[in-house]
Amino acid sequence: MADAPILGALTPDAPTADTLTPDAPTDTPASRTRAQFLSLHLLETLAAVLPVRDENGSPKTIVYGGVERHMITSQARRRAERVHARDRANAGIGALAGRSTGVRTREWALITARALAAEHGWDRDEAVITARAVLEATGLKFGDVAKATVANRTKVLLFAPSDAGDRIAAHIAAHEQEFRDWTAEYLTAQAAAAAAAKLRKGSRRQPASETGTDPGDASAADAKAAVPTLPPLPKGARPAVLTALAPRDAIDIALYGRFLAEIADSPNVDGAVQSAHAFTVQEAEQVDDFYAAADDAKLDRKKNALDFLDIADDAGAGMTGYQSLISGTFYRHAVLDRRQLRRNLRAAGMTEEQAEEASFAAEQEFVNSFVEAFPEAKKNSTASTGSLPALVLAFEGERPYNYAAAFQRPIDENPADKGGEGPAGPAGVERLLRHHTFVRDRRADIKSARMLTYDPQIDCLLGELRKSFDTGATTVKSIEGLTE
Repeated sequence: MADAPILGALTPDAPTADTLTPDAPTDTPASRTRAQFLSLHLLETLAAVLPVRDENGSPKTIVYGGVERHMITSQARRRAERVHARDRANAGIGALAGRSTGVRTREWALITARALAAEHGWDRDEAVITARAVLEATGLKFGDVAKATVANRTKVLLFAPSDAGDRIAAHIAAHEQEFRDWTAEYLTAQAAAAAAAKLRKGSRRQPASETGTDPGDASAADAKAAVPTLPPLPKGARPAVLTALAPRDAIDIALYGRFLAEIADSPNVDGAVQSAHAFTVQEAEQVDDFYAAADDAKLDRKKNALDFLDIADDAGAGMTGYQSLISGTFYRHAVLDRRQLRRNLRAAGMTEEQAEEASFAAEQEFVNSFVEAFPEAKKNSTASTGSLPALVLAFEGERPYNYAAAFQRPIDENPADKGGEGPAGPAGVERLLRHHTFVRDRRADIKSARMLTYDPQIDCLLGELRKSFDTGATTVKSIEGLTE
C-alpha cells in the first residue's frame, strides 16, 4: 500500500480526465451506435406530500411563466437516486450488483477508527486520535477539538469509495509502531503550536507598556513568531491515504462526480449526470394541514376512570401543529453524458473494454434510479415513495434536450368548456409529447425514443394521440426497455 500510486488503479499508460478529449478513441464499435447523451423526461402526479422543505419547513417554490410553482430540488433527487443505486448494488440487486460504490460523509476518521478497532484490535480512543491525525496531516480540516460533536468530523463532506476507511486502517495497522510514535510526536507539536498561537494572540492584545517589551525588539518578536513544526507523515502514508480516498472504480462517483478542494492532489471528477429541478406544470397550491396528536396514556386513563375529576382532567390533544402539504404534476429531467462516464471510468484505471461494460451497467442502474427513487422526507406520513410516474420519455441525442419550455405556460386545469386543459397529468403528457415531436422534426440527431407509463388512463391517451400525430417513440413495458 505504501508504494501505491496516488490514483490507485491508474497506470502510466492509462489516460486521465485531463488527457482525454472528445475525439479520443475511447469508443468501442458497440458504443459508436449510441449517441453521446441520453435524455430522460418524466411526469409524475403527487398528492398531499412534502418531499423537500426550506429552512422554515415550508415547501420549496420557484416562479416560472409568471406564476409560482412547487419545486423538488435536483440535490434531493440526486441523493435519492444515488442511495437507491448504492443500496441495490450492495444488496446484490440490479446491473451494478457487487460493484464498488461511494459514501459521502464527514466521518471518515470515525470509519477508519472503527476498522482499526474491529479488524486490527486497536483501542477505540487511540484509533480515533490516530485516524484523525493521519487525515488531518494529509490535508483535511476538522472541527473544533473542544466540541465533541464535531471534533472528529471533517469540515466538508468527502465522497470516497466505501472501503476507503478499511484501506487507511490497513495501512496504519501494517506500520503500527511507526504510526503510534508519529501520532505522539504530532500531537505534542500540535499542542505546542496551539500554545504559541495563543501566546501571540494575547501579546497582540496588550500594549507594549504592559508586556514590558519594546515593539522594535526583533528578538522578542521572533520568539513570539516561532511556531513548532508539525512532523510529516511517515513515508508512504500520504500516497496510501490519497489512494484510498481517490475515486477509483466507485461507479456512483463516476456518475455524479465529486469536488474536493482541501487536498489539491486528490483528483476531482466531473459528473456524467446532469439533473434539473423538478417543478409543477400547473400553478402551485399549498395546504397548511392542522394536526392533533393524541396522548395515549391520558386517553387510556380517562377511558377507564372511576372518578369524575379524572375524566374532566387535562382535556385536549397531546400536541397540535401545522404541516404544509403540496400536490401537483411535476416535470423532471435528467441527462447522462455517456462519453463523460466512460472518460471517468478510464481515468479510474479501467481498460477500454471494462469501461464500456461498466458504463452500460451504470446507465441501466441510473435509469432505474431516475424512475424508481424518491426523496424520503415525510415518507411515513404521506407514503410519497410509493408514487409511480405517469410517463417516462427517453431518447438519445448529440446534445442534452431540456423540455421545461413546454410548461412555461402553466396548465389550466379547468374543463375544456371553460377554456382549460383538464387535469394536469394527461394534459402534461400531451404537451410533452407534442413538444418532443416538434423538436424531433427539426433535430436530426434525436433517435431511439421510448416511452413507459404506469397509468392506464395515460396508456389510453397515448393510443388516442397516435391517431393525431406521430410521436416517434416506442412504448415499452419495463424500465429495462428504456435503455435497450
